Amino acid sequence: MTDRLEIDITIKTIIKKHSRHSQICKDDNTGFEVAGTIPTMQDKQKVDGFYFANTIPKEKDCRLYFFPIYTDVEHFENIDPVLRKYLKGKSCFHIKKLDSALQNSIEQMIIKGIAIYQEKGLVSSLEMK
Repeated sequence: MTDRLEIDITIKTIIKKHSRHSQICKDDNTGFEVAGTIPTMQDKQKVDGFYFANTIPKEKDCRLYFFPIYTDVEHFENIDPVLRKYLKGKSCFHIKKLDSALQNSIEQMIIKGIAIYQEKGLVSSLEMK
């Protein structure tokens, strides 16, 4: 699929599927954002839940901002090379085309990110299916 809105919906569905108890901070046609539900410190301020990911449909692609790849780089050194080619900067993926293999790679990355956040106590252990 190449339609940026379809890609956005698919990625949102993956995140929602594995983050049942996460806090959805935003979910509209301009983007989707999810965070944990356990109050914690993020930088120097207390937040209701540590930022996890968001999607934003842009004119030419869909952006997936995935914070665990920024906070825990060492855990994502071996992500699928096809997925890695979409990584621009430290935590933003520019997805222009989504097939089942890339979809699976994104899903595995999301699952790993949730597991890391669970280990750190940033999300409840109930969040992962």
